[in-house]
Amino acid sequence: MNIAPIDQLIIALYLVVSIGIGIYMTKRASRSTGDFFLSGRKLPWYIAGTSMVATTFAADTPLAVTELVAQNGIAGNWLWWNMLFGGMLTVFFFARLWRRSNILTDAEFVAIRYSGREANFLRGFKAIYIGIGLNAVVMAWVNLAMVKILRVIFPELTLFGVQEIEFLGITFSSHLLVVGLMMVFVALYSALSGLWGISLTDTFQFVMAMGGSIALAVFAVKHVGGVSGLKSQLNEVQWVFDFFPDVAKGKASSGSSIGLLKMSVTGFVAYLGVQWWASWYPGAEPGGGGYIAQRMMSAKDEKHSLLATLWFQIAHYAIRPWPWILVALVALVLYPGAPDKGETYVMVIRDLLPSGLLGLLLAAFLAAYMSTIASQTVWGTSYIINDFIRPFIKPDAKERYYVTISRIVTVLLILFSFVVTSQINRISDAWKFILVCSGGIGLVLILRWFWWRINAWSELTAMLAPFVVYPVLHFHYRMSYENSLLIIVAWSTIVWLAVTFLTSPTDEEKLKDFYSRVHPGGKGWKAIAQKLPGIKGDSGFGILFINYISGCLLVLFSLFGFGKIIFKEYLTGGVFVMIALVAGLVIYRNLSKTGWDKIGK
Repeated sequence: MNIAPIDQLIIALYLVVSIGIGIYMTKRASRSTGDFFLSGRKLPWYIAGTSMVATTFAADTPLAVTELVAQNGIAGNWLWWNMLFGGMLTVFFFARLWRRSNILTDAEFVAIRYSGREANFLRGFKAIYIGIGLNAVVMAWVNLAMVKILRVIFPELTLFGVQEIEFLGITFSSHLLVVGLMMVFVALYSALSGLWGISLTDTFQFVMAMGGSIALAVFAVKHVGGVSGLKSQLNEVQWVFDFFPDVAKGKASSGSSIGLLKMSVTGFVAYLGVQWWASWYPGAEPGGGGYIAQRMMSAKDEKHSLLATLWFQIAHYAIRPWPWILVALVALVLYPGAPDKGETYVMVIRDLLPSGLLGLLLAAFLAAYMSTIASQTVWGTSYIINDFIRPFIKPDAKERYYVTISRIVTVLLILFSFVVTSQINRISDAWKFILVCSGGIGLVLILRWFWWRINAWSELTAMLAPFVVYPVLHFHYRMSYENSLLIIVAWSTIVWLAVTFLTSPTDEEKLKDFYSRVHPGGKGWKAIAQKLPGIKGDSGFGILFINYISGCLLVLFSLFGFGKIIFKEYLTGGVFVMIALVAGLVIYRNLSKTGWDKIGK
């Protein structure tokens, strides 16, 4: 496919603006690691929250949603919609605590919460395991999605006149090499500007990506005769328009197996009752964590941290999915026999868009890809610098030294993830592996804030226990993901609770320092709070719980309301949106009554 000059101009302008932001923010990011990794803790909520949304909008996300819709209908999105329940916990129970902790990374939490050699080991282990290992796998997944996009749009793409290059025994396709050049570009502005530049670039990239997605959805739906035409052409498979899975009896059409729609009770419990609080996953960690915690800690104050996380939940779950879902439904009409359902999203772009819009969509995909890679890179680098090199390799060095090393590590991490990408052919089940092998850690990540007895051994055990039984369940019994998750969560919980009570608690002075700094409140800290009469712990957990329920209702009824309105069910959609507005007013009223204007001051 030949790209018209107008498309080339749009893509070039996007790249110029992105690198321009990076260069502009270089001086500010060079002041210290706090400026490089946390933007000097001065981000307003709308920048921090939008950066969260942009990071979770990767190049593979629309493709993954298209595949879910093709296999399971709109209800297939409950595979990730369920994570809202954990995300809303972060908004009201954890956002203020993360900002109050005054640390650089979520791995540094270990240093202020636990004591002993086991705490040092846990901090270093998390820095390497998550910052390099899991991070490289996530970036490889995103890279492979971008490779797929290039293969569909430019099937005959060559680089330097060849389609493959072999180096050190590794074969790199021309499409992967082009992705490698994109990574170099990302590494350049990430290394220059740190989180300052990434957050501002994320905002610009989010507008580009959402604008492109909406334009594509409007154009695609119009091509099949509007919403009415879409419904009529999918009349034989009306189940694809259902918002909820049929747990009782399931549905099937044309002899096809409908995975989530034929969800068993076990599957329903696993996805909606356990996964969201029990497992660790990038961007959806129970209690916050990862780059979400990084943005919360970079906010101006506790109020901005809460607002940033609330905006993230609304945009991520209620606003962003519908343009992708509409295109996925159109793709079912246009490419019913396509073997790779994820690729059909890109086929819609290739086959329907005229010049100008094509350039906008390609720039939008670049924006989605680059925002995720940039955030993952700086987040992973922050682990290596702050939680491995600074405490264990070269402590007490000057800040400029750490900033310089951060820039070098950023580039090295990009290169490492590129090599990992070249060695992975199929990672469609990688997210399930991560979720099931982190089963049980979620409860520890939540309780460590509210129960003094949790110690470093608790967290270490919860991280490692799944790997004891997972090989048996997966390789010997060939057990399904849902059954494996439930068994591993039960096993891990029993093991880490036993280890917690069989090992010594965290040093009392460390617990006092933590409580004095964060003052989380609650009955789980009563034994420590009694020894610190001058420290007032948080209260009003009943109101927080009401806000939590209201937040879930706000997002879910907004999601379903917007969907109903899109599908011309105006009365139902209007009622749903009204319920969402009422839930929002409850949150605003409760925050005002509990001192909204004093949060963070």
